[in-house]
Amino acid sequence: MSVKPRNLATPRWLLPFAVVGLLVVAGPLVGLVASIPWSQVPQLVSTQEARQAFVLSLVTATVSTVVCVVLGFPLSLWLRRWFALADCRGSGPLSGFSKAAVAAVQLLVYAPLVLSPVVSGLAMIFFWGRRGIVGGWLDSVGIHLAYTTLGVMMVQVFVSLPFFVATTVTALAAIPRRLEEAAATEGASRTETLRHIVIPLAAPGMATGAVLSFARSLSEFGATITFAGNIAGESRTIPLLVSLGLSSGDMDQALGACILLLGIYLFVIAAVAAVRVISAVSRASTASRISSVGRTS
Repeated sequence: MSVKPRNLATPRWLLPFAVVGLLVVAGPLVGLVASIPWSQVPQLVSTQEARQAFVLSLVTATVSTVVCVVLGFPLSLWLRRWFALADCRGSGPLSGFSKAAVAAVQLLVYAPLVLSPVVSGLAMIFFWGRRGIVGGWLDSVGIHLAYTTLGVMMVQVFVSLPFFVATTVTALAAIPRRLEEAAATEGASRTETLRHIVIPLAAPGMATGAVLSFARSLSEFGATITFAGNIAGESRTIPLLVSLGLSSGDMDQALGACILLLGIYLFVIAAVAAVRVISAVSRASTASRISSVGRTS
């Protein structure tokens, strides 16, 4: 028999505000969907420009997401370690310095979340551009990033990595430290503890972070057009195709690109739902495994 949850901290007078908030988000989406000429969808999404932008967006967003996972997971682990070390130092000048250092690192990692897209693009130019700090050296050896597909992926990693790190750090922080301490007591190495305890427990959060990174990479526009331009077949992703259609007065082209984005976003929503289901199953399996180990010991 199911028990109806008690409404302990949700006053009824907040309901109108919640409904208005929902309308603010859902209203424009409903307007967009209602404006799409659905009878012309096959023609709108099958143009050469649409197919080209679709493939480029999927490839770059997928590669960028993989890079975010490969770089973001170690970074998240070390951020958690630094946070723990700063907290363990207690009070005093050393503690204040440690916490300030951790806060500075955190600020750098999460900076792309709050930077304007154009500022992000300029930052990419001054670092990875042909006259940038690193880009100048790369250009001298024949590696060009600006106005290339590789440049698109560099931008996507820059703006998406913080999403993965923020989600993964939260998932790692939720893992009870006693489990890792127990594994170390039993003689497990750090790598074994990471593989058998940390990664399985943090996997749902990592998967959510990867999905968010993919969605953010897919929707990137401002920094991409600033650093990589809007070149057909090279850097013209779906958002840039939408902008091109609007600026040239070709509404059919813009709507066709929007349809492609909406289709991918439906896939992203389905992926998030799948991650939640897998997370629930994983938690139940892990709890059962820990319980059985406890009874055996």
